[in-house]
Amino acid sequence: MRLIIKRISSLFKIYSESDKKLISAIKMMVGDKPFNLHPYKVATQHSSVAKRVKQGFRESNERLEYLGDAVLGMVVADYLFKKYPFKDEGFLTEVRSRIVSRESLNHVARKIGIGQIVKFDVKRKTPNSHKSLYGNALEALIGAVYIDRGFKYCERFVVKKLLMPHYDIEEIIATTKNYKSKLIEWTQKNSKSIGFDHMETIDKGHFKEFVIQVTIDDEPISKGHGLSKKKAEQDASRLACEKLAIE
Repeated sequence: MRLIIKRISSLFKIYSESDKKLISAIKMMVGDKPFNLHPYKVATQHSSVAKRVKQGFRESNERLEYLGDAVLGMVVADYLFKKYPFKDEGFLTEVRSRIVSRESLNHVARKIGIGQIVKFDVKRKTPNSHKSLYGNALEALIGAVYIDRGFKYCERFVVKKLLMPHYDIEEIIATTKNYKSKLIEWTQKNSKSIGFDHMETIDKGHFKEFVIQVTIDDEPISKGHGLSKKKAEQDASRLACEKLAIE
């Protein structure tokens, strides 16, 4: 009933030309016109162009990005959980991390046209200043869809409009990175020592979780968790690669 009221009320609103263009773009990306345009307008606002609205608060897409990140993670986790009923936690975590990585989200965002609607201060742009701008805006868009249409609609949007058309999951599985090997290769290349220390084993009742810490030149870098020491090492290595910006 509430959605019907939203749809009816949206028919009687008067929109500016810029709003009409945004509505058209949202329809192309999401599959339908928005009921409430405001969250989508916020989703397009990078912090570099955000205006103060109350008590110094700048209304940018960062809060929506936070929300969209959580919704995206949940939808992808549920999708993979159902698609691969006999795969373990380590496999599911690794594939999900590949799907929601900055690199992947930036790529998909460009393909669906996020670059045409996101607004940012071009004067502040340097080669690295906005490297995650499009992926962040995509997460903000997901947050806007969630606010405007609710979880079920947002879930369909993520699966039907993002996951299925733009990801080859079988290829992702086939090319899953060995982060431990990559990290070891990096340390050897840079003449650094590396260690994988078993910090603790957590008894979860019906299973055990291992915690491994990666050290480089005796300095703690990251901690990983897994249902085996090998998986915990991979998790810790993945976090270390992200922290050290190792591609």
